[in-house]
Amino acid sequence: MEFFIISMLNGLSYGLLLFMLSSGLTLIFSMMGVLNFAHASFYMVGAYVGYSASQIVGFWPALVIAPLVVGALGALFERIALRKVHKFGHVPELLVTFGLSYVLLELVQLIWGRLALEFRPPEILQGPAFTLINHSINGLSVLWGVAPAEMCSAADAAVRVVCSPFPATRGFMMLVALVMLGSVWLLLTRTRIGLVIQAALTHPHMVESLGHNVPMVFMMVFGAGAALAGLAGVIGGSTFLTEPAMAATVGSIIFVVVVVGGMGSLSGAFLASILIGVIQTFAIAFDYSVMSLAQQMGVPLSAGASSNSLVKLTLSQIAPILPYLFLVLILIFRPKGLLGTREG
Repeated sequence: MEFFIISMLNGLSYGLLLFMLSSGLTLIFSMMGVLNFAHASFYMVGAYVGYSASQIVGFWPALVIAPLVVGALGALFERIALRKVHKFGHVPELLVTFGLSYVLLELVQLIWGRLALEFRPPEILQGPAFTLINHSINGLSVLWGVAPAEMCSAADAAVRVVCSPFPATRGFMMLVALVMLGSVWLLLTRTRIGLVIQAALTHPHMVESLGHNVPMVFMMVFGAGAALAGLAGVIGGSTFLTEPAMAATVGSIIFVVVVVGGMGSLSGAFLASILIGVIQTFAIAFDYSVMSLAQQMGVPLSAGASSNSLVKLTLSQIAPILPYLFLVLILIFRPKGLLGTREG
């Protein structure tokens, strides 16, 4: 039981990290119609800026400084480059953001180097948030923090005790992602700013006639989307690894999330993130091969099939391609996505 709970929590935490990334990309696309190829690069820059800021002022101020810096960088890029090509259509927009991703990668490697950095979280986030203790006699119990060694060992050989800690960094990641979801939803649906942003997309001339600066609105939206990616970078960089390859690691996945959830749908991105995070985590946790699954289900395999390398593939080996298989199925049977309203 503790294995299932910890695996589910790990899947949810990874899914919520994907949502932290995809929420900014979804916000930009839904408000501006721009599919930002450099979004994962803003995530990487946020991790590196957060690392440098934490060395000077500490982790908690860096958690605020890094998103502001990345958001300002995104707004500046929209003002100088993206706005110039917006009138030429989607292809120039894609190309200019694609080029920005390579520029940011080279700048990061020039400033911080090519090696991974040790971005340590604060002391309060080091270690487990809680420990699940599965006792063969007393059952399942939860202990906040680290479980003492004597609680994770049994004096009697007939008694089985398993301790499964859940990292505090993952718990903090989940908390920040949920706060982000609530904040963005309230901003877009319950505030005057959100109404202006949504109106600027569908009726820009009307919004302009009411005295609002539409180009400034779009610049702020792009900057806000980049800032969300920067915040995710600080959380992800301190939880996992801060390295130049971190943008490429998640870059393609977040586009899968956006398409699967529905282009421009924030709730769809949330649902798709959770599904992909849980599916990948359980695929890695349940490391069975096709052959072992067939044997457990009582399906006989011929001698030729048993020697086939495809049959010997394990779920953990095919876990990286599962999101893309999910994407293919969604595009075939529901092109507008799980909760989307527009096609493709």
